[in-house]
Amino acid sequence: MKRNNRAWLWGCLTVAAFGLWHLLDVKSGALESKNRWLVGQYLLLFAGTVAAVGALGKMFCPDETRPRRKLETVYAVAGITLGIFYLLVLPPLSAPDEISHYMGAYQLSSRFLGQPSNSATGHVLVRPQDIWAEDVKDQWEYEESEDGYMQPAAETAAESGYLGELLEEKTYETIRQQGIWGQRYPKAAKSQEQLKHSLILSPYPPVVTTPAAYVPQALGISLARLLGLNTIMLLYMGRLGNLLFFVGATYLAMRRLPFGKEVLFGVALLPMTLHLSASFSYDVMILGGMFYLSAVCLDLAYEKERVRAADVAVIAGIMAAAGPCKLIYGVLMGLCLLIPVKKFGGWKPWLLSAAAVAAAWGLSMTFVNGQTIVSYATETESVVPWSQEAGYSLSLLLHRPLQAVRMFYQTLLWQAEYYHMTMIGAYLGNLDSVLDVPYGAVAVFTAALLCLAAKKPGESQRMSAGNRIWICVMCALCGFAAMASMLIAWTPLSSPVISGVQGRYFLPFLPVLLMAFKNNVIVLTKNGNRSILYLMCCTNGYVILRLYSVVSMRL
Repeated sequence: MKRNNRAWLWGCLTVAAFGLWHLLDVKSGALESKNRWLVGQYLLLFAGTVAAVGALGKMFCPDETRPRRKLETVYAVAGITLGIFYLLVLPPLSAPDEISHYMGAYQLSSRFLGQPSNSATGHVLVRPQDIWAEDVKDQWEYEESEDGYMQPAAETAAESGYLGELLEEKTYETIRQQGIWGQRYPKAAKSQEQLKHSLILSPYPPVVTTPAAYVPQALGISLARLLGLNTIMLLYMGRLGNLLFFVGATYLAMRRLPFGKEVLFGVALLPMTLHLSASFSYDVMILGGMFYLSAVCLDLAYEKERVRAADVAVIAGIMAAAGPCKLIYGVLMGLCLLIPVKKFGGWKPWLLSAAAVAAAWGLSMTFVNGQTIVSYATETESVVPWSQEAGYSLSLLLHRPLQAVRMFYQTLLWQAEYYHMTMIGAYLGNLDSVLDVPYGAVAVFTAALLCLAAKKPGESQRMSAGNRIWICVMCALCGFAAMASMLIAWTPLSSPVISGVQGRYFLPFLPVLLMAFKNNVIVLTKNGNRSILYLMCCTNGYVILRLYSVVSMRL
């Protein structure tokens, strides 16, 4: 007699129960704002989420009537499905620094299409029907710039706010009113007709980084522009391009990993990871690049018999593309030292390979961030932009090493909980303390990752103790580099701790760090990896529904 697996049913019922509870919150928000369409949207989201959880359950926990699918195939479906839900519930430009990443992608899109991308002052040029996303209250007045384009007048440019800057019920209302077809031009008191026929300078600066970080987003924006779609569709297609790139990169990394696929899967299912993957953020390039770098290094170290020139080219390409986004992740090139020299064919090929990778990273960093690196290395005094106070410089830290040690110690002591929470999923949106994952859900995700990393019955220990120690050293150095960079760039002298460090900075090396924790001391009695991953999917379903209810009540 065949036995059916009912895990999917329990998952659906659990998510549905929490979803019905939060329906009461949505109704309260709709009653207060008199926008009853919120309830209708939530019910659609509720039905879609429960159905998705059920479908994923059948893939994770098949019974005897269905074949067992490869883990990377299940991930591709889960990553795209859950990513789209996060994309919809947390609207465009709501992720950390997303407005600046959006401008970088828009700029690259214009270059792809052979259209003007920047004004003489360096500001990004956008279509007149797209500028409203940066001025949702329609308060800007416009004037002509020196090079003939239109720009927000200086006295009004600081007013209004962009879409998603603060997620509240009005954000959903704005998107609903605009729809997927409606066009919206600025209602400026002056030159309204001229605005319709002129590109407009955006006051928001793009992130200065490698253009490679915005290729997926720019392709989505370009397709929307070629099809003549409106701003809402343009924003969502840019985000969708980034999501598809991330899922594709992570899928390829899982395929290449010789072990630890479940760990990478679990990190990719964290709410913070899903939120970033469905945004314009260049963190997607960093995450996808570092995930694949880790997979290549582990594959060459433990599986492949020889290192080919193509493998070296892949590693060099990853470091050239993702490295300039954040200097700190250059430390992870140390993972290449896990690969035995004999697999290169001797010390000479090894040295040539190392030089090629280092040169690719170094030239890319010099070209993109050379001036910034020189300024940080040579300046003796600094001012922190956000506080307008004196900050730390490299020279100051070298002359006061005990003060630097004290800052690191106090930061780890007081900020460890914050780093943990923001790595899993607290402070989603623009570091919004209201849009967080409840502590109970954070505990579930954390326990799930630890269980996925633990050794299972009959599983062999592939990593030697020395290699595990080296990986931990690399990850610790990467974390140290993240804190040091923010100490110099973002921390005023008056602060008792290092400012600006967020838990999401640790996500790129979290999978390989968890893989290094596997040991012969802690061994689970049962291999339940797929059930654990399904639990994470169900928890994400709950988080998605709760986030919508929170935003809909925020009037």
